[in-house]
Amino acid sequence: MAQWYLFLPQIRFDMDAIVERARVAEASGFDGIAFIDHLQAPGAHHQTLWEAMTVAAWVAARTQRLRIGHLVLCDALRHPAVLAKQAVTLQQASAGRFELGLGSGSVPQELTRFDITDEDGAARRARLEQTLTLLPQYWAGQGELALAPAPQPHIPVVIGGSGPATMELVRRYADWWNLPVNHLDRLPRLRGAAGRARVSTQQMVGFVGRQADRGTIEETSSRRFGYLADGLVCGNAAELTAHFAELSDQGVERFYVWFTDFADPATIAEFGETVIGARASA
Repeated sequence: MAQWYLFLPQIRFDMDAIVERARVAEASGFDGIAFIDHLQAPGAHHQTLWEAMTVAAWVAARTQRLRIGHLVLCDALRHPAVLAKQAVTLQQASAGRFELGLGSGSVPQELTRFDITDEDGAARRARLEQTLTLLPQYWAGQGELALAPAPQPHIPVVIGGSGPATMELVRRYADWWNLPVNHLDRLPRLRGAAGRARVSTQQMVGFVGRQADRGTIEETSSRRFGYLADGLVCGNAAELTAHFAELSDQGVERFYVWFTDFADPATIAEFGETVIGARASA
């Protein structure tokens, strides 16, 4: 059965609005929630953006069932030992609901602007590989690099991307491989390279609810997120149910749903009732 996550970039919202959306998602059948990790909102530096691990901890403390994660944490922003300690702490605080999404940094200009690193893509991937190598040592519970306590249970690792170097990291370290939705045509060819990792994908959704005007939804969605091309899909409950069923048939086991109306609580609730509910009863 597919897993459903609300993808909620913590931009524009105050904390109460973030918690409200998380609680509605939990009540509406979503399995988890994922945030982003940047110092400034990508492409909208003037917008409010909250720190990723703090937001995750805040939401974990105010939900009961949702798994908590990120797409994805930027490796360069945290020393591997600090990241390992944060992850174990948040996993314990959330009763085992934390997942570690990790990447090398999707906005290198941000890292340069704040004098974090000016490494190129290859160097950042090498740094990420070092982190992924060190984390099991920190979490092993023994040896000079062990950081007590060890995680109980295992903290799932999520890695996204589709390039050859990334796929090698997925194969060696990931529990989940998040494939960009505009690369889904590559899934049959890349699946073997992912090893044991399970497949997830992000999907921007313009949801045409019962009382919504399709034309307005499609126009607004295209204006805001048309640059995502095949990563954006608009439709009513029946159309979206069929869309996600087709992706499930291709081997996708988890969907990170990103709503074009910035996750209005009513949209979350109706999507949960009519799409998640329909897939669960299929």
